[in-house]
Amino acid sequence: MDRTQFSSALIVGAGSGLSASLARLFKQHGMKIALAARNIAKLKPLQDGTGVAAFTCDATDRLQVQTLFEEASAENGEPDVVVYNAGGHLRGPLIDLDPAAVERLLSVAFGGFLVAQEAAKRMLPKGRGAILFTGASASIKGYAQSAPFAMGKFALRGLAQSMARELSPQGIHVAHFVIDGGVASPSRQAPADKPDSMLDPDAIAASYLHVLMQPRSAWTWEVELRPWVERF
Repeated sequence: MDRTQFSSALIVGAGSGLSASLARLFKQHGMKIALAARNIAKLKPLQDGTGVAAFTCDATDRLQVQTLFEEASAENGEPDVVVYNAGGHLRGPLIDLDPAAVERLLSVAFGGFLVAQEAAKRMLPKGRGAILFTGASASIKGYAQSAPFAMGKFALRGLAQSMARELSPQGIHVAHFVIDGGVASPSRQAPADKPDSMLDPDAIAASYLHVLMQPRSAWTWEVELRPWVERF
């Protein structure tokens, strides 16, 4: 089994899909894993199966984010890989959208800033680390009746791009992943007549690991992943 140069990973906005795939794969490659979510009860099956640590955290709250990093560091050592995988969705005609609900959704992007800032503060003195962001089709394409989602994902992509240009020369690998297509789950499978028409979360996780293992002479800052039938 190949091991990465990293020893401890923190996955924020964790759930039973991609985050679970990342946790299992990273652990297989020698990393200690910490998961964070607003509701960690949903993570219990993953904890029972892997023994990973889980912490309650609202990523939009600065003090909770600081506490999360302190607790995760005490449990597993300071994380040298941080994945921001939080998300949310809000659809509807523009004129019918509730401004308060839109504001709450946009706070997810602010949470990405808080998590990334705390990670960078801890990584920069060491001159190494990786900060990875999960994006979506809406990171680069604004769809009709999906303005709030696009606003938040565009903001997160802008954050990642700016961070990559600032932090990569200082030894911090920043990467953004555009997940351009539906992600398969036990309750959402590809139709029989279109096999592999949905993204397998384990396959997505493999791409994250590949980026982590890149030599720094050829770092990627953004990856787009889509099933073979998805249109560009």
